[in-house]
Amino acid sequence: MSAYLFKLIPPRPDFAVTLSDKEKATMLEHAGYWGELASAGNTLAYGPVDDPSGGYGIGIVLADNLHDAERIRDGDPVLRSSIGFRTEIFPMRRLVTPSASYDPAG
Repeated sequence: MSAYLFKLIPPRPDFAVTLSDKEKATMLEHAGYWGELASAGNTLAYGPVDDPSGGYGIGIVLADNLHDAERIRDGDPVLRSSIGFRTEIFPMRRLVTPSASYDPAG
C-alpha cells in the first residue's frame, strides 16, 4: 500500500467565501465522499487549507498504485462537476502515522 498527497485546487482563490448555492451543494457531496473514504480506511486525513494566497484542500490517500489513486480522485463529486476544480497527486516516499508506516520501497 502506498500513500498519495492530493491537492484539490478550487476554480478561484476566494472560492471558500464566494460559493454559489450549486457550489455549496456540490461541496456537501464532496465532504460526504471524503467522509466515506475515511470510514473505509482509504483516506488518513483530509481538509481545507487556509492559505493566504488562496485556499485549497488536501487529502492523504492510501492506494495500491497511482491508477487506484486516480480512480479515487475521479470519483470525487467536485471533479465530476463543471465547477472547475483540478487536482494534483503526489506519491509520498514514506508516510508514518501513529499506527503504521507506509513505504512503497519496502
